[in-house]
Amino acid sequence: MLQRTGSKMALIPLLLIVFSLNSCSGQVPLIMWTSEGYTMPQFPHPSAGHIVSRGQFVSYLNSALKATPQNVVLFLQDKLSIDDFTVYGGVFGNREDSVFSNLESALQASTSRLVLPALAWPVTAAMTELFQEELGVPAEHTDPDTLTEDQLHQADQSLLVISLPYSTGADSKERLRKNDAVIGHVLSVLTAKGVPYTAVYTGHRPSTVIQDTPTSWVERSPGRSLLQVTAASVKPPVTLNSTEGKPCIMLWAETLSVKYSQNDWFDLAPHTFNGTVTLDGSVCNGTVSRLVLNYPSVLGFQSFRLIFSMRKSLFPVSAREWSILEQVELDYDGQTATFLSGRGIYSPAEYSFHCQKVSSISDPLLVPRTASDNATLWSLSFTDFQIQGFGLTDENFKYASDCSGFFTPGIWMGLVTSLLMILVLTYGLHMIMQLRTMDRFDDPKGPSISVPQSE
Repeated sequence: MLQRTGSKMALIPLLLIVFSLNSCSGQVPLIMWTSEGYTMPQFPHPSAGHIVSRGQFVSYLNSALKATPQNVVLFLQDKLSIDDFTVYGGVFGNREDSVFSNLESALQASTSRLVLPALAWPVTAAMTELFQEELGVPAEHTDPDTLTEDQLHQADQSLLVISLPYSTGADSKERLRKNDAVIGHVLSVLTAKGVPYTAVYTGHRPSTVIQDTPTSWVERSPGRSLLQVTAASVKPPVTLNSTEGKPCIMLWAETLSVKYSQNDWFDLAPHTFNGTVTLDGSVCNGTVSRLVLNYPSVLGFQSFRLIFSMRKSLFPVSAREWSILEQVELDYDGQTATFLSGRGIYSPAEYSFHCQKVSSISDPLLVPRTASDNATLWSLSFTDFQIQGFGLTDENFKYASDCSGFFTPGIWMGLVTSLLMILVLTYGLHMIMQLRTMDRFDDPKGPSISVPQSE
């Protein structure tokens, strides 16, 4: 955290991020700055390695927003870590190689800024909700390409949320450069319209997670607690209530990634579990459950819906009812892409279904309806996917039926190898037990042993 006025060194906040938290790359950094003419109060500088908790961040936020413009622009990236600044930020003065040129220019022009090098992960997961509580206004998830006059306010409070994707591997540098261009575009529009603003740049979760994450703010429980969605979950599942007010459909996933044609992967999970997705069109009854997730804008489409259709059927062979995920649909700008359940997406009706990966690409569980369907243009990949459409009694998943069978290929290889080793050992012991010593020996110094032959 840092405050400076009239500084000509735009890279100072980024340098502080690097040197004050070199060993905590598992947390998420946050940078907050204002338009010219506004000054945030001065906060005590945290010690190196300090992780800002939820209560401490709320205290900072409450004090900062009292002195800054109430028009807040929240640039919320899917993932963000210190490593993104150290590797691509040009923090050692090489401005030509920096992918954050617009961000650095904005920090240099600002007279006041707040830098939190290490923000606890659950705090960033609920970042939108925290700003909504402090400002008392709902968040407006905005496409930067369609920023209109109606979304810009010069006096009233507003909270504009700009979602920024993130890519790993070779595409990460170019993705961060594009995100920085989006930041520059939005700030230039606000400046051109004369709208004072408070800007925040952070991430939903870290892009690099260390193994020794402090347990002071992450509750952990043994066993398969994730499959039952206990309090250790970072984000609550999506829940649809019936007309009686009881839960009838629940969905949880670590990622809900979609890809259209040659575009980059886009993760819907941050937009699904932050409370902004609507469930209009969803239905549930004793035999059919249909969960409809409505998104305002995805991959340039004005309307986008992700639909899960489930059915409960009686299987005579097993003499019990089973829940089957029949299909997953994508409804975008009036077009439909339908993926059918290729294999294995079913569970006993009173259980939930869980799978580490539900994908349409490698070892697919989802396949396009037909070869000429729009689904051939799309790719889906869900990780840590869990869904239940029947048998719910409260806001907790029932016992999870996992898509991975007990006898996996690795287990079979281990069993066969162990059996071969046991056979070799048994054969060796058998040969040893068959060895017999001679009951008479030939003395080379004495007469030879003669064996009489009987006629």
